[in-house]
Amino acid sequence: MRWMTLIAALTALVLAGCGSSNSSSEKSAGTSTPSATTQSNSSSGGGETLKLAADKSALKFDKSKLSAKAGTVTLVMANPSGLPHAVAVEGNGVDKDGNTVGNGGTSKVTVKLKPGTYEFYCPVDGHKQAGMKGTLTVS
Repeated sequence: MRWMTLIAALTALVLAGCGSSNSSSEKSAGTSTPSATTQSNSSSGGGETLKLAADKSALKFDKSKLSAKAGTVTLVMANPSGLPHAVAVEGNGVDKDGNTVGNGGTSKVTVKLKPGTYEFYCPVDGHKQAGMKGTLTVS
């Protein structure tokens, strides 16, 4: 019962925070299923795409560690959960959030990264603090 009260409170906070104007947010159409890291080439000179998903029943991602080569890196997160989620990257002077999406949506964030260690997390209020985060190692 206590857990459900926490979820209800988090949901209320999330809904109250919807509509913020984060200029670093990006819109993404369609959905994506979680899979292994994939390479992709785009018209902007290529880059690496990492796929992950929000957990259906807990405030966590399906992966806690990701790795990529230095350069343009895109994180694509599928959300099969009933709660809104997003994906963000922070560290080494980088701090960028993807768009917040509901069930069936896909959040995406693209950043240019130098070698080092970064944190990826859900920027929805309270989710990172509840453990929805992981480590991105760039070589």
